[in-house]
Amino acid sequence: MLQYVIVSVASGILFGVLDGVINANPLARKLYEVYQSIAKTSVNAIAGVVIDLIYGFVMAAVFLLLYASLPGQLGIVKGLSFAALVWFFRAVMSAASTWVMFRVPARTIAYGLMTALVEMLVLGVLYGLALRP
Repeated sequence: MLQYVIVSVASGILFGVLDGVINANPLARKLYEVYQSIAKTSVNAIAGVVIDLIYGFVMAAVFLLLYASLPGQLGIVKGLSFAALVWFFRAVMSAASTWVMFRVPARTIAYGLMTALVEMLVLGVLYGLALRP
């Protein structure tokens, strides 16, 4: 249980750090200009931290629930499989919907897909190496 809490907190922190790096760099800021007219002018940092921590706990719990069903014998393979699964349901489906419903440049959608994949792979490796049911 302690291991789960530690990994969950670590993954929540990683979510926040990676989101900051992914969304606040100069390339992202240029690509995300398309959203400028609907973007907030300030961010509620406390809410962001709380949400990222909740994501960390939920993602770690789902990984543990699916652990036996994930392909592979090694934890890291299971973590990478989990990352691919989450990436598909989180990023690919969202990108497809965005592409169909909004006028967003393909490079912006591609950036979101690539960075989401990296983020999920980092978290999948963490879960795969550190968590066992």
